[in-house]
Amino acid sequence: MQIPPEITYRNITKTEAIDSLIREKIAKLEKFCNYMNSCHVVVEKAHENPESGSPHRISIDITIPHGREIAVGYNPDKGKQYPPLEAVIRDAFEAARRQLVGLTTEQQGEVKTHPEQEMGAVITKLFSEQGYGFLKEISTGKEVYFHRNSVTNQSFEQLEVGNGVRFKETEGEMGPQATTVQVVDKQSSPRIESVPSAAEKPLGWN
Repeated sequence: MQIPPEITYRNITKTEAIDSLIREKIAKLEKFCNYMNSCHVVVEKAHENPESGSPHRISIDITIPHGREIAVGYNPDKGKQYPPLEAVIRDAFEAARRQLVGLTTEQQGEVKTHPEQEMGAVITKLFSEQGYGFLKEISTGKEVYFHRNSVTNQSFEQLEVGNGVRFKETEGEMGPQATTVQVVDKQSSPRIESVPSAAEKPLGWN
């Protein structure tokens, strides 16, 4: 790494165990991408007593050559009450790893198929503040939930309604859920409200 990793603690006491865990996770990221320019991690206590989720937030910002950047902001907002800080850190770095692998694979030219042949769904709803959205599968019209940490090849904040994506699906507690979401068509149309018919195909779909 060209610039030594930077770890910032806000409203929380730094401990040797947490610091060692973060540095261990950074080292593992370098195994997937050994040409990272920089990595800045922020560990903060965002809330004192949230009704659910975690009081902690982990932000990870990674830069790599050619002006590319990976940004992860992780703050569990549902599920188990007050998950341990260590678990929140591991989940945040797993999200960063998925994005990093997707980006480096793209840069190395290993993904060479045509986007229009891979697009299986269209983003129809985004809830930016809550960190989730919904896809509609083109072939079936099925609506599928996805979390911000499922996005692998760009940041959640860059998504737009109408983006064409490919995804992998599992059955979650609340129904179909995408485990990975990769944008393959960045054109967007805010008017998309349902799965296009044969006469109403999304942008870039042949």
